[in-house]
Amino acid sequence: MKNLKNILILMLLVGLTAPLQAKVLSYKKDSDGITCTLNKGLMKVKLCFDNMVEVKYTTLPLFIEKPSLVITNPFKSAPSFDVTEKAGELVITTPKLKILVDKASNAVKYFDLSGNAILAEDDSQNKTMTPTTIAGIDVYNCTSQFQSPTDEALFGLGCHPEDSLSINYKGRNQELAIRYMTGAIPVMLSTKGYGLFWDNYSASNFYGAEAGNTKYKYVSESGNMVDYYFIYGPDFDNIISTFRNASGNAPMFPKWAFGLFQSQDRYKSQAEILSVKDGYRNNKIPVDVIVQDWFYWEPNVIGSHVMWPERYPNPKAMVDELHNSNIHAMISIWPVFSKGTEPFNQMSHSGGMTDIRWLNVMTNILDYYYDAHSPQARDLYWRQACDSLIGRFGWDAWWVDQCEPDNGNIGVDKYMDLRRQSHFAIGRGIDYMNTFSLMHSTGLYEHWRKEIADKRVFLLIRQAFAGQQRNSATLWSSDITCTWKAFRNQVPQGINACASGIPYWTSDIGGYHLNWQSPDWTTPTNQELFTRWFQFGTFSPIFRIHGKGERAIFSKNWSENTRSVLMKYDNLRYRLMPYLYSLSWKVTNEGYTIMRSLGFDFRNDDAVKNIPDQYMFGPAFLVNPVTQQLYSAPDSKKIAKTRKVYLPKSTNWYDFWTGKQIEGGKSIDAKATIETMPLYIKAGSIVPMGPYLQYANEKPADPIELRVYAGADADFVIYEDENDNYNYEKGKFATIPLHWNEAAKTLTIGNRQGEFTGMVKDRTFRVVFVNAKNGIGIEPAKTAKTVQYNGAEISVKNL
Repeated sequence: MKNLKNILILMLLVGLTAPLQAKVLSYKKDSDGITCTLNKGLMKVKLCFDNMVEVKYTTLPLFIEKPSLVITNPFKSAPSFDVTEKAGELVITTPKLKILVDKASNAVKYFDLSGNAILAEDDSQNKTMTPTTIAGIDVYNCTSQFQSPTDEALFGLGCHPEDSLSINYKGRNQELAIRYMTGAIPVMLSTKGYGLFWDNYSASNFYGAEAGNTKYKYVSESGNMVDYYFIYGPDFDNIISTFRNASGNAPMFPKWAFGLFQSQDRYKSQAEILSVKDGYRNNKIPVDVIVQDWFYWEPNVIGSHVMWPERYPNPKAMVDELHNSNIHAMISIWPVFSKGTEPFNQMSHSGGMTDIRWLNVMTNILDYYYDAHSPQARDLYWRQACDSLIGRFGWDAWWVDQCEPDNGNIGVDKYMDLRRQSHFAIGRGIDYMNTFSLMHSTGLYEHWRKEIADKRVFLLIRQAFAGQQRNSATLWSSDITCTWKAFRNQVPQGINACASGIPYWTSDIGGYHLNWQSPDWTTPTNQELFTRWFQFGTFSPIFRIHGKGERAIFSKNWSENTRSVLMKYDNLRYRLMPYLYSLSWKVTNEGYTIMRSLGFDFRNDDAVKNIPDQYMFGPAFLVNPVTQQLYSAPDSKKIAKTRKVYLPKSTNWYDFWTGKQIEGGKSIDAKATIETMPLYIKAGSIVPMGPYLQYANEKPADPIELRVYAGADADFVIYEDENDNYNYEKGKFATIPLHWNEAAKTLTIGNRQGEFTGMVKDRTFRVVFVNAKNGIGIEPAKTAKTVQYNGAEISVKNL
């Protein structure tokens, strides 16, 4: 620490007389790129893949070692590359890129092999380190600045639940400091065909409107180097896939995780949990998970890992009874401890406790966070929680709450400074402000994989950082309010969270609270709000009811009309299980993204750049949530029951509800009655739909209805496995390729590849060529061509 302070003082003195921008004096070719000696510090250009480049810059005399918490790929072999030197510049050529380094300014510029510009650092102010003091701590602000054409659109940067309806960060700023009700994922996608990841863990800020909106910059408040990764796509899918290859791929979730989660703040007893089970099963309402939220330990204290015996006399029997009804069980678990408990004492005596305290909103006691950055503390946390609570009773999933860490209601500036001034096993709090949830989930995931080998990990977590997808983590958007405004904000935040490399995102359907109380769910306004939110949840990666007040589908709070609409979408979600589960395999196997910013599929359509409330759900569905109050507003009779929908160009679209075909490249007023969330299917799509289900694993998807939306060639791969273990990693799964040939008007069901225990070897497909009279909406198609399939290729022609 003393040496670093001396270096800081030295560099501050040098900085007073240093030139504005460092020049390249010399360079050497390394096995994985080049290292440049500057007249002020060093720069390293490292070739990770032929489309991925790391740039490091420091004004210090050497690069101080910084093990990445995000990038896990060791990059054992660099791609082939050449380095040439021309007048005033160095040129690095890979099989996909040309990278130019301006020797006069050290600016790095990226081109494709045809010489087309992709991205350029700013010539005058590209990478800087500025000494300063924050919260009494000597640090360097680390800045990287880039040129940005006026027609560029920028997406990603995580989930900020209370943000406005913006979707495009071009021309706007964004704070990137994880705290209560806002997140930070420093991954960004550009419609120019590239992505950036800034490998810095301190509080940061993105500025998207520099120099008259011709530049943008990223400023981290503390670091010993500028460190970013450039990824060339140009398609968004390729960018995200490359990033996950570098930072860890997302494992498969169990199949049940794609069904409905029923949760409430909060169920208070074993009897209440089981009554919810009965409410769903007795009324034949599809559901897969029931959730036990917080304060099951009351009157004991947080961190005790105890379900209070008077209210939960036999937790193991409770979980077993849920399992016997084919319902999975998830429980809330927190990373904070109340002083004086045995778990607190163990963690404290082992050196695994931090000085970060949370003002417990239920008890008004200051409780303590453990050090998730310590491997030993992570080991102890797992041991305590698993032995005393989770593993002991057989819970299937962990709801990982409160992991910003959040210091409570003591003032944002004060609590952020307390976090900055803290120290973790890995280093200063100011340098690791944003990575608590990443490291907390790392400990849970790694231990689960070692000790519960037959059950896939599922973590629902309140915060996420780059790379957290490798920990089987679903990001949820925190304690949002039960308001139309909060609902509208969820749509772009979900889209941008998924554009940041996190494939699984969810919000509390209906919102969490209304002024910290339960809304009156019987009112027309709240019935409409919940209905619209539920429709959106049906087409979110994870489908989850949660919040204050009884809102289970069987609840007496709902009118019969509301309940019928909820049932309609619940059944639709389950009928789409073959589609969803196959897409989850693409997430794991190909680095795919299910909830897709329109830039994924229509990057070159300028009209999609600023649409905040439309997205693709897989390759087929264009989803258009209705976020305006149409029925319960005071002047509802004057409000048209429609919403504006833009249908992207270069394709035609089918109305999912009517089968009507509409030409793309225009906006329409789409029907939006209370029963209808506008859904459109891209021409050239194949959508597999299974039978009606009460739970995801009730029966094999047989027969499968294959809906073919003609108009262009189409491909889809049906994926199946054993649903809830890791045998798929050993090759125990099967795929069935589907191809629609538009010219030949023929669907080919290809040769099945692979096998697994319980596979349906001989199955039935109902092939449906969708039109305005057949294959529309939720109900099975009236007319279909029935095909018996034994794993060998077969073709079906649409005559």
